[in-house]
Amino acid sequence: MGMGDDGRLKLDRMMSILVVLLRRERVRAKDLAEMFDVSVRTILRDVDAINFAGIPIVTYQGANGGIGIAEGYRLDKSVLTHDDMAAIITMLRGVSGTMPDARHDLLMEKLINTQSPAQQEILNFKSRQMVIDLSPWGGDGWVGDKLTAVRKAIGNLKVIEFTYIDTGGKRTHRSVEPCSVVLKGQKWYLYGWCRLRQDFRFFKLSRLRELKVLEETYNPKEVSVERLPGDNEWPTSDSMIQLRVVFEKEMEGIIDDWFGHEMVKDRDGKIMVTALLPENNWLYGFLLSFGTGVEVVSPPHIREILADIAQKIYKKYSQGT
Repeated sequence: MGMGDDGRLKLDRMMSILVVLLRRERVRAKDLAEMFDVSVRTILRDVDAINFAGIPIVTYQGANGGIGIAEGYRLDKSVLTHDDMAAIITMLRGVSGTMPDARHDLLMEKLINTQSPAQQEILNFKSRQMVIDLSPWGGDGWVGDKLTAVRKAIGNLKVIEFTYIDTGGKRTHRSVEPCSVVLKGQKWYLYGWCRLRQDFRFFKLSRLRELKVLEETYNPKEVSVERLPGDNEWPTSDSMIQLRVVFEKEMEGIIDDWFGHEMVKDRDGKIMVTALLPENNWLYGFLLSFGTGVEVVSPPHIREILADIAQKIYKKYSQGT
């Protein structure tokens, strides 16, 4: 039987408590309760479970009392190699750039500070060999508040309400039981049970308006997001089209960033690309961003749409202000 959401939340909290205890000589149960937004009784139960798992916990009395790990005890880290730890730190830094979380910083500090000075030097050398930055150009700080609110709602099993704007500009009021937040293509999505559609749905966070976290709680439904949809299966209200375009040779350096191995050069040195993409305003703007360096081969209606947009753009700018 798999671990339920409550079990995962408890395990995450216990691991976080352990990290705090490893960093500090001792800490009060009341402070831990405030840190993790639970009762003192819950903290004491978690500490007992940590002690039962084999990590000796001692309770100190008096003015400077609190909870701490028995003196002389050291967590065995031999299971993690320098390469393992460098990989973990690299990934944590990458995620922290787009989703700030004190727990990520706490875990990185734990990994680094449990090493000797010589080991830290090796770890620093290995972790800087690859840098992952998932944050978009220009940043997306305005999504941060929504992300924080949704994650808190997920942790507390709270229902959320919001107005959602789809790609066509249509607004609908949604009541959702949030399950996960998903980073896909440098954009954050909410995955949860939509009461309007009576099914699990993905919602782009940037399209959420008037977000409210309700006091109403819910019983989480059985769901697995371990295997997210592939690019061709990603849920979208847009229709997917098979797009064939020809780029001028001088565009090769730019389109390699977008299509990579899918490029095929034709006899004139031009580059033919075939890709399955959602048809929406983003696609039209994406193709127009290449200017005269691209021509759509098919489908025909995309050619017509781009020609119409180009004419309107010309008309607007040729008339002056």
